[in-house]
Amino acid sequence: MKTARTWAVALTGVDGHMVEVEADLSNQTPEFKIIGLPDKSLGEAVQRVHNACANSGLSMPRRRLTVNLSPASLPKHGSAFDLGIAVATLAAAGILPVRAIHATVHIGELGLDGRLRPVVGVLPAAYAAARAGFERVVVPYANAAEARLVPGIEVHAAASLAEVAAAHGADVVVQDVEPVRAAEGPAPVREELDLADVVGQDEAVEALVVAAAGGHHMMLSGPPGAGKTMLARRLPGILPRLDEQQALEVAAIRSLSGEQVLGLDPVAPFEAPHHSASAVALVGGGSRVARPGAIVRAHRGVLFLDETPEFARVALDALRQPLESGCIEVHRAGFHVTFPARFQLVMAMNPCPCGNYGVRGAECTCPPIAIRRYASRISGPLRDRIDIELQVARVAASRATSGERSELTTAVAAARVRDARAAAEERWRGAPWRLNGEVPGARLRQGALRLPPAVRTPLDRALERGVLTLRAYDRVLRLAWTMADLAGLERPGTDEIGRALFLKRGLLA
Repeated sequence: MKTARTWAVALTGVDGHMVEVEADLSNQTPEFKIIGLPDKSLGEAVQRVHNACANSGLSMPRRRLTVNLSPASLPKHGSAFDLGIAVATLAAAGILPVRAIHATVHIGELGLDGRLRPVVGVLPAAYAAARAGFERVVVPYANAAEARLVPGIEVHAAASLAEVAAAHGADVVVQDVEPVRAAEGPAPVREELDLADVVGQDEAVEALVVAAAGGHHMMLSGPPGAGKTMLARRLPGILPRLDEQQALEVAAIRSLSGEQVLGLDPVAPFEAPHHSASAVALVGGGSRVARPGAIVRAHRGVLFLDETPEFARVALDALRQPLESGCIEVHRAGFHVTFPARFQLVMAMNPCPCGNYGVRGAECTCPPIAIRRYASRISGPLRDRIDIELQVARVAASRATSGERSELTTAVAAARVRDARAAAEERWRGAPWRLNGEVPGARLRQGALRLPPAVRTPLDRALERGVLTLRAYDRVLRLAWTMADLAGLERPGTDEIGRALFLKRGLLA
């Protein structure tokens, strides 16, 4: 009786769990069995591994072979365990040295001809291996660039099972085979979007800078053609560049979504799902394997919902949890996954279904009840979680055709945002948050940061009149602190409170 062990990775969302692959060969009736809570696709690995070994010149003995995936209580799914199972079985059969594989992580799907096929989620899997202390990982040739993004781990990319076996010391002839390559989609085209192109929307541009500086959510309301989408698409450009750890988180989510990842992108991601998207498309999920939705793909970036009232009510309400907690939980009958979802939400809507309500020179044909019904599609609790609610008007023809450009460019705005965030980070040093938009309201209402009564009087009155909820009260305070950081002030004054009230509810101090 001989047992061999190697390692693979089971993914639960973006979290990787190390799985010990044990193979045992015994003198009983020939059989190949996989145990340890595998799903159907993993159960089919028996035939893939058997044929791949035979076609690679690595035939296994006809004896009882049992492969255990430990811990047995952890659900395993997908074909990425194929390589680990094949290597462990070959070592148990004496074809590979047992010691050569026990400290190496193996990830990859096997074809019947023995070639290694790419799998999704290699980046989070390699990252989990590095965090667990492993120094070497074997991946398919097509996933090499993605795995090498993880620092501190040696990546061996192989085109075939025979190549992996030879690297571990097996006496096998390695055929020169064409590696299986990942399907290449269209190369992403990044537009050069500058705030200087936005003309006649100075108030909206300044609100965009405030949102970027404090990590605040915002809603833009205005007729078609007012520039709501134009403004939202320029928000990622003024956000600070992602550091290596943040870029790695974003790349891991892209990898889990099945996208080809060739490098770390320092620019904040931008997701703009269509208004016909379902709640599952926004949140993520699946029947057997959890896949990230638009909310998760916007992690560390911007989620833009154009024509927000056209989204399904249940889809919009699914935003409420991640807006508060920075994560999204997906519950299914067979698994429970928590995805990171710390993003900035930008919503855009028309004033009415036809878009002409309140527009000078245009005729609105919507009855009053239709206008009320249209606005009520965004629930009160969701509105309460929005920091900035701004009305955007169409630009006059004289300004639109003048050829002028705004003095506030993306570069200038980005510098202001960096300085404001640096001030906030210094203030919250030692706390678990870095942005004003993440600070608990009690921290701003009480203690050393509590504003003097004369400064917060307009805010207190709005709360007493029922115009603001306590949650909205806290969001106004966060906005005021962000404005103080942008202005280089030590703490907000009456002007900052008044402007924050206006941005939150259109109220004047």
